[in-house]
Amino acid sequence: MRRPARRLQLPLLLSIAFWIFCHVTKVHGALSTNQKCDEALASPLPHTAFTSSSVFSSGYAPGYAKLNRRGGAGGWSPLDSDHYQWLQVDLGSRKQVNAIATQGRYSSSDWMTQYRLLYSDTGRNWKPYHQDGNIWAFSGNSNSESAVRHELQQGIVARFLRLVPLAWSEEGRIGLRIEVYGCSYWADVINFDGQGVISYRFKVKKMKIIKDVIALRFKTSESEGVILHGEGQQGDYITLELRKAKLQLQINLGSNQYGSILGHTSVTTGSLLDDNHWHLVMIERYRRNVNFTLDGHTQHFRTNGEFDHLDLDYELSFGGMPYSGKPVGGGRKNFKGCMESINYNGDNITDLARRKKLDTSSFRNLSFTCVETHTFPVFFNTSSFLQLPGRANHNMVSVGFQFRTWNPDGLLLFSNLDDGTLEISLEDGKITVHINVSKAARNYRVDLLSGSGLNDGQWHAVRLVAKENFAMLTVDGEEVSAMRSTSPLRITTGGTYHLGGYFLQTPFPPSQHSFQGCMQAILVDDQPADLHAVEKGTVGAFENVSLDMCAIIDRCMPNHCEHGGRCKQTWDSFSCSCDGTGYSGATCHTSNYEPSCEAYKHLGRSSDTYWIDPDSSGPLGPFRVNCKMTEDKVWMTVVNNLPPDTLITGSSREKRTVLQVNYSASMDQVTAITTSAEHCEQQITYSCRMSRLLNTPDGIPYAWWVGRGSEKHFYWGGSEPGIQKCACGIDRYCTDPKYDCNCDADSKEWREDSGLLTYKEHLPVSQVTVGDTNRPGSEAKLTVGPLRCHGDNNYWNAASFTTPSSYLHFPTFQGETSADISFYFKTSAPYGVFLENLGNTDFIRLELKSPKVISFSFDVGNGPVELTVHSATPLNDDQWHRVMAERNIKEAVLQLDQTYRTSQLAPAQGHTRLELFSQLYVGAAGGQRGFLGCIRALRMNGVTLDLQERANVTPGVKPGCQGHCTSFGMYCRNGGKCVERYNGYLCDCTTTAFDGLFCTKDVGGFFEAGTLVKYNFIPEPVPGASRDTKALTQQLMPNEVNLTKEEVAFSFSTSNAPAILMYVSSKTQDYLAVVLKRNGSLQVRYNLGGLKEPFAIDVDQRDLANGQPHSINMSRHNRSITIQLDHYPAVSYSLPDASDTQFNLVKTLFLGKVFEIGHIDPVLIEQYNTPGFIGCLSRVQFNGVAPLKSALRKAAQAAGGQADKQAAAASPVSYQGKLVESNCGASPLTIPPMSAATDPGHLDNTDEKIHFNEERVIPDGVNRDSAIIGGIIAVVIFTILCTLVFLIRYMFRHKGTYHTNEAKGSGESATESADTAIIGTDNPETIDESKKEWFI
Repeated sequence: MRRPARRLQLPLLLSIAFWIFCHVTKVHGALSTNQKCDEALASPLPHTAFTSSSVFSSGYAPGYAKLNRRGGAGGWSPLDSDHYQWLQVDLGSRKQVNAIATQGRYSSSDWMTQYRLLYSDTGRNWKPYHQDGNIWAFSGNSNSESAVRHELQQGIVARFLRLVPLAWSEEGRIGLRIEVYGCSYWADVINFDGQGVISYRFKVKKMKIIKDVIALRFKTSESEGVILHGEGQQGDYITLELRKAKLQLQINLGSNQYGSILGHTSVTTGSLLDDNHWHLVMIERYRRNVNFTLDGHTQHFRTNGEFDHLDLDYELSFGGMPYSGKPVGGGRKNFKGCMESINYNGDNITDLARRKKLDTSSFRNLSFTCVETHTFPVFFNTSSFLQLPGRANHNMVSVGFQFRTWNPDGLLLFSNLDDGTLEISLEDGKITVHINVSKAARNYRVDLLSGSGLNDGQWHAVRLVAKENFAMLTVDGEEVSAMRSTSPLRITTGGTYHLGGYFLQTPFPPSQHSFQGCMQAILVDDQPADLHAVEKGTVGAFENVSLDMCAIIDRCMPNHCEHGGRCKQTWDSFSCSCDGTGYSGATCHTSNYEPSCEAYKHLGRSSDTYWIDPDSSGPLGPFRVNCKMTEDKVWMTVVNNLPPDTLITGSSREKRTVLQVNYSASMDQVTAITTSAEHCEQQITYSCRMSRLLNTPDGIPYAWWVGRGSEKHFYWGGSEPGIQKCACGIDRYCTDPKYDCNCDADSKEWREDSGLLTYKEHLPVSQVTVGDTNRPGSEAKLTVGPLRCHGDNNYWNAASFTTPSSYLHFPTFQGETSADISFYFKTSAPYGVFLENLGNTDFIRLELKSPKVISFSFDVGNGPVELTVHSATPLNDDQWHRVMAERNIKEAVLQLDQTYRTSQLAPAQGHTRLELFSQLYVGAAGGQRGFLGCIRALRMNGVTLDLQERANVTPGVKPGCQGHCTSFGMYCRNGGKCVERYNGYLCDCTTTAFDGLFCTKDVGGFFEAGTLVKYNFIPEPVPGASRDTKALTQQLMPNEVNLTKEEVAFSFSTSNAPAILMYVSSKTQDYLAVVLKRNGSLQVRYNLGGLKEPFAIDVDQRDLANGQPHSINMSRHNRSITIQLDHYPAVSYSLPDASDTQFNLVKTLFLGKVFEIGHIDPVLIEQYNTPGFIGCLSRVQFNGVAPLKSALRKAAQAAGGQADKQAAAASPVSYQGKLVESNCGASPLTIPPMSAATDPGHLDNTDEKIHFNEERVIPDGVNRDSAIIGGIIAVVIFTILCTLVFLIRYMFRHKGTYHTNEAKGSGESATESADTAIIGTDNPETIDESKKEWFI
């Protein structure tokens, strides 16, 4: 029903987009009317507009530095070619600058090869041009004639430009001609003095605003200040303000719950915005969707709450808050600085203020020109220092300055006193002062410490006063930071101060030697430092210092650490802390977890709870699911918090009860599961008494459920979409056939409607609404089960490339600053291109370069980069191999099979954006060597490319790929066979003694006294057996079995000896027996003929009947016998030469006890066969036959249906007595479980609690007193029960009868056991048991 509504949204969105465009075009000030802003701005200027740091001679004056001009000496050259030179251009007024071109000096060997661009409005306080997060270094010229033009990625508005050469011709000197391209710029400017506020009054008293476009430019040297604010009486508000030199937007459209509290939304962007340079901010809002843009960087977000309109009263204020806003923030400052081109929903606020159309009465003196501040910043790097003179031989030191940096350590100021040293340093983000004075052979030292976290990039003020017996340090002017010392101290100043670095030799060197950061407002001896004189060289000295500029960069803004990673930075670089995010890598881009349970299965994992990340590096975070690995499916379960049988009363059509169903994952995360799964289902149950459900057959439903997409659904579990029925209505078994739901009969008895919801596009259930439980006696209970899905279409999405020229194409890969690619491949070809995407010069490519080499190459503008990994074994082995490649602004990584890994750091300076334009080609591209083989699960930035869909319509490419067993067959253990499936594989454990997903689960049984398992190698005819069953039996067990080798393996645990563990008989007198002797030692007996006595091997003299699990592995080939007990080394034996080597006519295998017709070694019967083996046997295998497993499966089949009973009857195995399946702990795990430390997907027991209805969990800690009381009660009950047992057995000991057809003389000899008598009978198979057994 909602699809037509979506079509109607298109013209609405187009109209909104056009409206926003019309308003945005008014934002950027008044540019030239020319559509293309590309005028030559420097050539028309007079000579006087060009100035420079120095001139080589009059013919090399800066006025000759115009592109393609030959005047004077053909361009500008400075007196010295060093890093202190610059060429400056005054454009006459502020201009929009979009490009710059350079040229060497005409017909010379003089040019510059690299330079920086600075710009300013006033010729002071220069700002370096930034690009790709760095102070950009432009490439220059390679000769004197050709011009090199650079388009500015971010256009700038400035009056003054300054070019600073960084490198120049090795054959000559610096030589330069330039041109600047752009157009004129004009904008209304308002100077805010920190007191005045502009009030923009609405035409109506209350405004209900659904869309906004607010744009303005601002510049300030203050770190705090409200730029705009508006509020309404209902609690709505919008505030844009500076906080700690960052821009914060707070907006509240209101919320239904808890008033307006839940509607509050706060977003912060930018940094270091108190640099007194222009910044462009734009806010675009439509309903709850907001674009927040600062200097070209946009954040998209959605406001909290439920409402779409911004309800404001009376006015919107610019420059401050005339009234208290919400949330109330104490101490909020008004904005102090300049704004221009203020636009609000199409109204030019600055123009209205100029024409006095707005209230500006709060201004003392409203100015429409920007009043510039007079700060003079100094920029230091690791090799810089600034030397300033001070008063010498004075008894007091008084210095002060402001600084900003990202580094936790650095030397701020150092001075050699007349008789000591003074040092002010930054140590671990704190200001430290060390004063050392030597007087009369005594050393006096004063240490002061103040502040913390001062390496946050903000301006911080430091003030130090030290005189006789007194020193005081103050940070940021706060009294609480003042540190005083009254230690014995007498100071005599030396007269010279070094700021930002000290590299000279001194008897008391400073603890730090350099500083990276900026300083301003420098006071020496209470006098402001004359930095203009320093710049001219008349006062002080400096080295590698940039004057009148602070080139600080916030490398954490925008934050390149993804998925909640925390950004940390120093002056030169940043790093990401990914702890607790579930991601790793230089930018926290790569997920630590697999995308699904299916992926964990194919890593050899078993059923457990795991973290999964369905979109890998995408925006969805990891979450926990339960994985159940079965032989044919892998189930993934997401639980919810709705308690089972939630009681519902008091609901009606008018006032319905709405039950929210929340899951252990967000709706987006659950949607990712259902989208990729092959099948999903969810059980839903409605138990009712006088409570109607769907009101079938034709009524309006009383209840419904809401699924994905917030759509209502009127069908119940067991039905299908669009069919308003329950399961009983579909299958026609409702208690009242007039209705299609049991509950709709409105019965006074409890009824139930339940079933599975299986249409996965509607799942999961997020809400259930009930409306008929308000009548007397009416009530209902609701249960919504967990969401269960199996399969992963993304994991098995594959394509087979059958010709070298075949390929698939997809849209251009968008991975500008962060890109990751992962896939599986298998091939028998020695080389081939996996994928490629091209730009103008940029590209990205992954290929198999040779049978052992994978290559990942790319270019983002800094030149081609190639990473390779070398495999120790060939990769064209037709097995699956996994490739993962990642490239971000920090590094590039290539990984193969989680074994081989290589990485390469990105250059500190250079391009960072990967700009691609062509289509993405998978399998081959552009004349490259095509790939032959299979590629599957191709993910790029977390998005799975649908290879199968494209392969269906592409010649030379086939969907899907077979042959999974070549890669995953190794997970089938203990002889299990790998069986191919279209989407994966399964392990067939039929012929093994094991079970489970990977044939690693021990199959064992507990034997009581008299229990035996019999396996016939020679089949017996079974009445009613099918022809197929007979044929299969004949195939597995041919009539005549003569053996020259045996393979025997089993585990056992018992506390009783003697006993027969295994006995293999024959139609002759040959046999094999494994027994426990009376002393508990293990013996193997072979009788193959040729010897008077059986050949006996005493394997171990230890008592193995100790209740512990033991395992035996034995093999014979002709005369050679090898036996391994437990984990001890195998021991070899040899049959005597007189012995035969052929085991003739093998007939039957017995476990636990022998019950056989024919010749049996009497020693075995007399000494070992009574009462039989009591204990556990497991993983029993004899020459590919698993008799114990077959017996246990037969017991299960006998309890099943008719087909199972027929199969059980045809089975060659039988058993007598009570046989109970048990693992027994007789065998260690074949695959050891991965510890939590090494398995990121596996959940530790210590993890946080999940309060969802997955299962009832017994708490780890039980009250100690309760445990003691419970133990005492248990002991008392056990004693009483034992007494009753003995009494009952005594009373009934003569009442049991046991009838057999044993020989009459069997009881006459005391030396002959009952077993001997049974074996001697003609037909021992017919035993009639009527024995009464008493068990507790």
